[in-house]
Amino acid sequence: MSDREPVQIAAASAGAAFVLAGIAGFVPGLTTHVGSLSFAGHGSEARLLGVFQVSVLHNLLHLAFGCGILLAKTPSGARTFLLGGGFVYLALWLVGVIGVLDGLPANPADNWLHLVLGLALFGLLALTSREDLGDDLERDLGRGLPA
Repeated sequence: MSDREPVQIAAASAGAAFVLAGIAGFVPGLTTHVGSLSFAGHGSEARLLGVFQVSVLHNLLHLAFGCGILLAKTPSGARTFLLGGGFVYLALWLVGVIGVLDGLPANPADNWLHLVLGLALFGLLALTSREDLGDDLERDLGRGLPA
């Protein structure tokens, strides 16, 4: 049996998925037009799975999100990764929809994926960090039930 808590497993799994996505962004066949992969900006014609616009910077950011693997060594680190990552991806979605970040290529498919990823990271945090609220009502409600 593993001594790891569910939140640690979730964070490590999410981190591993980001590493795989970052690597895949450089692999011909998984990424179309990999020869036109630019460092940054909207000029990149490269598309991960033929759909998601990527650049070297975009792929490096996905690889950096692999830090979830390291942060998953402790429950608090895992929670921090899932919460922080959720906020980062929701911010990327908002920035993409508004269109104010020219350095990071993102097409509409990327924008919606960022929304899904942000919500998924929050969902993993909620699902794996829950405790049974009925186990100690006095602790959960303060001094006890209201009269």
